[in-house]
Amino acid sequence: MLLYQDIIKDDNPILRNKSEDVTLPLSDEDIATIEKINEYLVNGYDKEKVEKFGIRPAYGLAAPQIGVFKKIFVILATDETGKTHHYGVINPKIISHSEEKVYLPGGEGCLSVDRNVDGFVHRHKRVKAKVWLYDFIEKTVREEILKLENLMAIIFQHEYDHLFGILFYDHIDKNNPFFIQNNSTGLTFITNDEKK
Repeated sequence: MLLYQDIIKDDNPILRNKSEDVTLPLSDEDIATIEKINEYLVNGYDKEKVEKFGIRPAYGLAAPQIGVFKKIFVILATDETGKTHHYGVINPKIISHSEEKVYLPGGEGCLSVDRNVDGFVHRHKRVKAKVWLYDFIEKTVREEILKLENLMAIIFQHEYDHLFGILFYDHIDKNNPFFIQNNSTGLTFITNDEKK
């Protein structure tokens, strides 16, 4: 089982390596990688395992963060409207994006960055990506076009960056960390009261 201490931290220069495309069909090794990443994210939703094993919950995790430099990441997150998204992503390629941007007012975090880094990360509000999606039940892959927006677009771009050796704080304006771009808005979440 993958634990938080197994995740490569940003003081290790290998995290800046670029990842290679995954050969399809998936090898047993690649299946094991994607399943291990998924298990970590699923365990992050289990309070007992979080406490027992010191798991730090996350919305996503990319293969480079566990020392595998292949274009693989998993997302398991609930968006700002309450819908759950679960993707095993292989060989993603962003094919289009909005000019409009969005940021998290509280900033971004990362399992590979074990400290708070203040500042806004402006990301495309909408992205369209060509991906191979891994089916965790059937253990198969299928090609698909994902259209994501707001929080899911932010998470996707964050994990996508890992495949190219980019960390979230690379996007923060060093001179003015809380600078708000003209075409960017802070993401707001719908509360249960607002849904009624």
